[in-house]
Amino acid sequence: MGLTALCPGTFDPVTNGHLDIIERASQTFEAVVVAVLENPSKQPMFSLEERVAMLEKACSGIPGVEVAAFSGLLVDFARERPQVVIVKGLRAVTDYEFEIQMAQMNHRLGAVETLFMPTNPSWSFLSSSLVKEVARFGGDVDGLVPEEVRAQLRERLGPTGGDR
Repeated sequence: MGLTALCPGTFDPVTNGHLDIIERASQTFEAVVVAVLENPSKQPMFSLEERVAMLEKACSGIPGVEVAAFSGLLVDFARERPQVVIVKGLRAVTDYEFEIQMAQMNHRLGAVETLFMPTNPSWSFLSSSLVKEVARFGGDVDGLVPEEVRAQLRERLGPTGGDR
């Protein structure tokens, strides 16, 4: 059995940048587990169940991808799976500064390795927070998120949310 990529995140909501990292990881690893975090310190727009469902639909065409929810420490979730490597996308140096600390802590706590994958330059500006902000003010997020996510943003934010 080969290595499994563990792609963790809040995914509130999933963006095309997230999907690019997941798809590229699926081309490199035997399997990919997209780990959706339930983080009590964050107040997501979408429930854990909604985020998992959006990801399952968005990843349905990518072979070898499983979507799973977790809470608590990522290393504890990772230890439940054999031969797992955490894969994180990096958009900029500021991402690296945060992610390297997390990677080092995960290695210290659970001897879990982290690999960094640079984001495709076409998505380097994109974040879930930015998508929500644009959608809240009626901006068009078409092409930034999967269509089903765009529809859920419109539903959640009203007729101008996610569509102009």
